[in-house]
Amino acid sequence: MNQDYLDPKYAEGMPKMADASFALDFLLSVKTGIRYYAVAITETASPELRMALVNQMEEAIDLYEEATELMIKKGWLHPHDLGKQIEMDIKSADMALAIAEMELFPMDTDRLGTFATPYK
Repeated sequence: MNQDYLDPKYAEGMPKMADASFALDFLLSVKTGIRYYAVAITETASPELRMALVNQMEEAIDLYEEATELMIKKGWLHPHDLGKQIEMDIKSADMALAIAEMELFPMDTDRLGTFATPYK
């Protein structure tokens, strides 16, 4: 990975990777919400509240399905092709490691001379 992360030419493909990452995060959040609804349903004594939670959980399941279909259509998720999904996951992990190794902040943070300042 190129260390010149400020140069726009090295950002090619980043929006697509960011979109895929955001979509996966959203998908996992919806999945977590479904789990919480399931637990809440089992611990609710009120039939009216239980029915409201069931309805909300069903809507969350529909949302999960929509998000999954979108990710499959865009090529961001391959639930039926484990080899392809593993390849994508390894590529994502390598990219995350490469970004983590970038020197985002210089060791020398002295800004003297960077800005127009009067001489003393």
